[in-house]
Amino acid sequence: MQISHFTLTALAVVLFNNPTLAADHKKDKKPAEPCTITSPTTGDFYDLRTISVKPLKEGSKPTRNERTESWHSKGYDYKSNFTINFCEAVVEKIEKFEGISKDLTRNVSAYYELDGVYYSIGQQSAEPIFRGRRLVLQYENGSPCDTASSHCLHQKEGRSKNGKSHEDDEDDDPNDRPQKGGKGKNKDGDTRRKSTIISFLCDRDAVTPASVSFVGVSPDECAYSFEVRSAAACGGVSQVEQTLGPGGVFGVIALIAVLVYLVGGCVYQRTVMHARGWRQLPNYSMWASIGGFIRDIFIILTSSCSRLIPRSRGYRSLSVSANGQPPARRGGNRSDDENRLIDQLDEEWED
Repeated sequence: MQISHFTLTALAVVLFNNPTLAADHKKDKKPAEPCTITSPTTGDFYDLRTISVKPLKEGSKPTRNERTESWHSKGYDYKSNFTINFCEAVVEKIEKFEGISKDLTRNVSAYYELDGVYYSIGQQSAEPIFRGRRLVLQYENGSPCDTASSHCLHQKEGRSKNGKSHEDDEDDDPNDRPQKGGKGKNKDGDTRRKSTIISFLCDRDAVTPASVSFVGVSPDECAYSFEVRSAAACGGVSQVEQTLGPGGVFGVIALIAVLVYLVGGCVYQRTVMHARGWRQLPNYSMWASIGGFIRDIFIILTSSCSRLIPRSRGYRSLSVSANGQPPARRGGNRSDDENRLIDQLDEEWED
């Protein structure tokens, strides 16, 4: 009885959409490791741990290519440079960040220094995400946003460019001026804090493992944007899914080659050469000679080793014979004959 293509398709759809099977599939799926993600569109595996800098253990020395400091980015027109780490806190030990409690200073993943004050622009996060096809990493809960000072700073820059003086402030709308007590707070009264978004781009030809570039900052200096070019953003195959290593793959290929050799050779010898018994094996004479060679080597080794084995202790021959004379040695008669022959030759030579 043949099953139609429509029936098979409908059965596959029902099994795929079965909520019980879907739940079991989710249970079997292992959670992703920190700082790793799989693309929902291409299925590529991304591991940012290769560019994450970790602090050295006490008493240990760095290896040759191990990085000992966080990544740096030049701020250009921002008048301050940035220090960033990926999925880990910065390696540099900063005792105090503006607006950050002391117990959270060790979780800062990005910061900048201005006039001797350190500002955090995001706490540690090890969960990269995809926005479309773009891989991004976001840090939040940095130092409080100074809305008043930032607003005034941008107003002054705008006036200097437009040629306006400070007296023009009287003509401004009072609603546009920063209100007292509104420093770093939103409409709900919650403290607004600095955040960072890092966008990763694939670059297999990069000289360094990662190249960090400062893209820009929001007008209120609350949101910072960076771009990172690295080979770690190119994706690959997950090590967890890759169950066989290089040795396992080579072993499988070798096993398949041996099976093809044996099966193909046996079929050829039986059908074409009409061989029977062990002679059906391919190259039977060669393998038989190798077997004989191995047997001979084994016999030689065992016979050589048997000489080194001490003999068992038992009865030995006496050093004195029954008539009180030492027993004649096997080589004694031979030595006497040689001596007589030498004496005879000497006498003939003298004559």
